[in-house]
Amino acid sequence: MAVTLQTLILTPRPSKMLSSWHRNSHFRASGSLRFSPFVTFSPGRSISRPIRACRPSDQDFASSTGLNWAKPLLKIAADNFLPLALIGGVAFGFANPSLGCLADKYQLSKFSTFAIFIVSGLTLRSEEIGAAAEAWPVGIFGLFSILLFTPYFSKLILQVQLQPQEFVTGLALFSCMPTTLSSGVALTHLAGGNSALALAMTIISNLLGIMIVPFSISKFIAAGVGISVPTKQLFKSLVLTLLIPLILGKVLRESITGLSEFVDQNRKLLSKISAIFLSLVPWMQVSRSRSLLLMVKPQVFLVAIWMGTLLHLILLASNAFSVWSLSVISGDAQSVFAKKENTNAVVLVASQKTLPVLVAVVEQLGGAFGESGLLVLPCVAAHLTQIIMDSFLVNFWLRRDKDLSSNNAKVA
Repeated sequence: MAVTLQTLILTPRPSKMLSSWHRNSHFRASGSLRFSPFVTFSPGRSISRPIRACRPSDQDFASSTGLNWAKPLLKIAADNFLPLALIGGVAFGFANPSLGCLADKYQLSKFSTFAIFIVSGLTLRSEEIGAAAEAWPVGIFGLFSILLFTPYFSKLILQVQLQPQEFVTGLALFSCMPTTLSSGVALTHLAGGNSALALAMTIISNLLGIMIVPFSISKFIAAGVGISVPTKQLFKSLVLTLLIPLILGKVLRESITGLSEFVDQNRKLLSKISAIFLSLVPWMQVSRSRSLLLMVKPQVFLVAIWMGTLLHLILLASNAFSVWSLSVISGDAQSVFAKKENTNAVVLVASQKTLPVLVAVVEQLGGAFGESGLLVLPCVAAHLTQIIMDSFLVNFWLRRDKDLSSNNAKVA
C-alpha cells in the first residue's frame, strides 16, 4: 500500500504533466515509513514544497534558556532573603541617601519596628512552648547565657581602640541583646534539634530582655564610655515599641477566626515582609550617616567585621563547653544536657544576637552613644556573619550524623 502526504499548493504546471506516485514511497522491512520529498496528485497541480520539521524559534529558545538560568538564582534569593534584604538596604542607603533621609524625617523607623513585632506576634504559636517543658533545665541555662552571661563580653569589646568608636560601642551593645527572633529557631529545625525548646528560649529571652537590656547597657556600657542611660525611659520605650505590638499580634492571632491558619500557611511570606521592614531601618540610618561612613577606612570596617566574627565564635565555644560540662556533672547519659537535640538548640540560640531589638534600642537612645548609623552598621555585618557561620555549622552536624548513620549501618 502506498502512503502519501498531500497538501494543496496551487501552482501552474505544464499541461501534459501526469500525476504519478514516486516509487520510493513504501514500507521497509523494518516497518519504518519513508515519504517522498515531492508528491503530485493531479494534472496541473502539484506539491512542490519539501516537508520540514517544526522547531522553536530562536526567541523562544533564548527565553527558555533565560528561565533555566533564573530559577536557581530565584531559589537562592528566596532562601537567603533576609541577608539580601539587609545588604540591599545598606547599599541603597549609600547609593541614594536623600530618600532614606526623608523617610527618617517622618520617623518611618518607628513604624517599621512596630510592624516587625506585630508580625512576630502573629506567628507566635503558644502550643509549641509546652513541648519544651521536659527540657526546662536546658532552657534556664540558655536564658542565663543569653541575658546574664554574654553581656559581660561587652566589657572586653570596649577595650578595643578603633576609630570611629561607634563601631566598638555598637558591637558592645549587640552583645547585650537577646537572641534572634527567627534565625535560631529555623537553624535548630534544620539541624534536627529541639525546635520547641529553641522557640521557648527565643520568646522568653526577648520578653525578659525588654526589662533586662536597659540595665545591662547601663551597667556594662554606659559606665565604660562615661554616659548615663535613662533606664526607666528606655524600658518604657521598649515596652511601647516591642512588647505592645508583640502582644497585639498574638491577640489578633487568637481572636480572629481563621487568622492563625492563614498565618501558618503563609509563614514564609510573613518572614519576607518582616525582613523588608527590618531592612528599612539600616537603609534610613545609613542614609543619614552616609557622609560619616564615607570617611571610614575600609580596613577599619573589616576589623569591625572580624570583631563580630570573633565574638560569635567565642559565644559558640563557651556555650558548647558549658553544656558539655553540665552533661558531665549530671553523670547521666539520659540527662537533658546530654541529648543532642537539646544541645544543638541551646548552642545555636544562646550564641546569636538579635538585630531588631538593637535597632529599637539605638533609636531610643537618641544619639547618646554616637551616630546611630555607625553604631548599627557593624551589627548588621555581625548579624549576617552569625547566620552564615551557623549555617555552615548546621551542615557540618548533618554531614557528621549522616556519616555516623552509614557507618552504623555497615557495622550492622
